[in-house]
Amino acid sequence: MKIALIGATGFVGAPLVAELLQRGHQVTALARNPSKLAAHAKLTARTLDVNDPDAVAAAVKGHDAVISAFNPGWDAPGLYELFTKGHDSIVAGVEQSGVKRLLVVGGAASLFVAPGVQLFDTPEFPSHVPANVIPGARAARDALTRLRGNTTLDWTFLSPPALLAPGERTGKYRVGGEQLLMAGAAPAGISVADLGVAIADEIETPKHIRARFTVATA
Repeated sequence: MKIALIGATGFVGAPLVAELLQRGHQVTALARNPSKLAAHAKLTARTLDVNDPDAVAAAVKGHDAVISAFNPGWDAPGLYELFTKGHDSIVAGVEQSGVKRLLVVGGAASLFVAPGVQLFDTPEFPSHVPANVIPGARAARDALTRLRGNTTLDWTFLSPPALLAPGERTGKYRVGGEQLLMAGAAPAGISVADLGVAIADEIETPKHIRARFTVATA
């Protein structure tokens, strides 16, 4: 497939590039600083301003699918506004391009821990995450709410589990829906490499069109 990946040099994006290339896909890596990416025969690296929908449309036009691992950076001033503007610009640009398939990597905070209760709304959430992360978590949750109303794109929203960390690629994971996955009494986790496996699998064999899902270590 020909896949455009926004945020290709980030925590999620960098291992995802490797996963997609390993599978033989043609990848257009879009980032603020694409020079960080190593050269590869099937990789095209380009600079992208995600806040410009026209630029997004031009960059992704002609691809089979777009993956957004966009994040302005947890320490960015005005993170909520930056995240919101970037996400909405990406969606608008993909719509304008004519590409139908969009997978967005979001956050775990919008997963449900009880009927009607998202992780973000629990008393424990602010004490378990750095203060600078909270605006981004809120922005990702609100982005999902807006995306649910989108009937133009064949979108998918993937929420990682509560714990996402560097680690080995096992190629195995379990799939959940709207609820936070657990490992016994504790929140479950996954390596960022295995998250990349789950993303690539969903792009190759879509199972969550216009839906959100989550994954965790098998």
